[in-house]
Amino acid sequence: MTQTYDAIIIGAGISGAAIAYELSKKGYRTLNVDRLAAAGHGSTSNTCAIIRTHYSTLEGTAIAYDSYFSWKDWENYLDANDEKGLARFYQTGLVNVYHKGHDPSTHIKLHDVLGIPYEIWNPAKLLERMPHFVDDSFYPPKRPEDPLFDKPSEEKISDMVVYYPNDGYINDPVLSVHNVQRAAEAKGAAFLFNEEVVEIRKNDHRVVGVTLKSGKTIDAAVVVNAAGPHSAVVNRMAGVEKQMKIKTRPLRHEVHFVPSPDGFSYEKDGMVVGDADLGGYHRPETGNQVLVGSEDPLCDEREWIEDPDHFNHEVTSSQYQAQTYRLAKRIPDLRIPNTPRGIADLYDVTDDWIPIYDRSDLNGFYLAIGTSGNQYKNGPVIGLLLAEIIDACENGHDHDHNPVEVGLPNIDFRLNTGIFSRNRDVIEGSTFSVLG
Repeated sequence: MTQTYDAIIIGAGISGAAIAYELSKKGYRTLNVDRLAAAGHGSTSNTCAIIRTHYSTLEGTAIAYDSYFSWKDWENYLDANDEKGLARFYQTGLVNVYHKGHDPSTHIKLHDVLGIPYEIWNPAKLLERMPHFVDDSFYPPKRPEDPLFDKPSEEKISDMVVYYPNDGYINDPVLSVHNVQRAAEAKGAAFLFNEEVVEIRKNDHRVVGVTLKSGKTIDAAVVVNAAGPHSAVVNRMAGVEKQMKIKTRPLRHEVHFVPSPDGFSYEKDGMVVGDADLGGYHRPETGNQVLVGSEDPLCDEREWIEDPDHFNHEVTSSQYQAQTYRLAKRIPDLRIPNTPRGIADLYDVTDDWIPIYDRSDLNGFYLAIGTSGNQYKNGPVIGLLLAEIIDACENGHDHDHNPVEVGLPNIDFRLNTGIFSRNRDVIEGSTFSVLG
């Protein structure tokens, strides 16, 4: 017998779970379908889970700031218990080391507009707070095989370093999604795991449900693509990709782990560091480790993946060396084990690295895609935006010509969701990188 729901959400990562939560609060009977064994086990499981507020657009900054309050007051946001306990937000602060060609005034102006706190530091203040650093400039970033990589620096970093005290990271992203799953279930949502959607069923230009690999059919007037790196596959399944101006594709990325340097405990005293001068970022990791990631510098070739089901899941020695050796230029006492340790996974990336939160040309089929790499932190607002867009469109609103506006719950800001349209022009102000 075919089951029927008001909305089927493909994917149970942070976005899919949050969408279920917000739709359920509006009275929708929702079902999340995920091909994996549990919520948050896809690309969300390998997110660096950094919570930050600096983005290249006002709208991106606003949703990050609003989401910060949900992470900070996670228990009240969830309004439900979880037998596994709650994920924890470590508000360590984040310091951004800008390279001399990168004017931080955009971030500062957007923070001023929204009243987000920040502090302007000079290099001396940075070294006081992070005494294991050197203040040499290594811009532009290079790879270890570059003949100039080991050339001593003759310049210093920019005089302007910006510290964002609200920022930090979540200790367990998988647990955080399980928390949202339990919150959604408390409002009536259902989750189905180890099942794969193989068909988006439609009738007369309208979605009517999905077919699963097991052969089961499920009916719903609303289907949401929150499939992460598989988003393009699902869009092609629904027949909507060709009509979209902005599209998505998967990008392989690596992060690595190294021990905290002698004489400084990242577990006790560390914070999140964005280092555009080096082309990377790092943060504390459990066990007094340092998590080392990349900000996609031009010297690193991007590895686009044709099939998200087939890619190299192992970290490579070449990228391990590139990211950790670059960090060792900032931290001369950094210890780098010979055996690489880290994570390789996929980002779901749009043409301008700004996500798509929108309807599609197929009535009833909605998009929460292009989110990987920089949108985990915005999960609470993603759920709200999609719920408002879906509810408006299903009640006759013409979202394409009059984008839905959403009042954010924690800050005084009304967001025009048109910036996240599938049919927007490429946003030239984007960083075109994981920074968004």
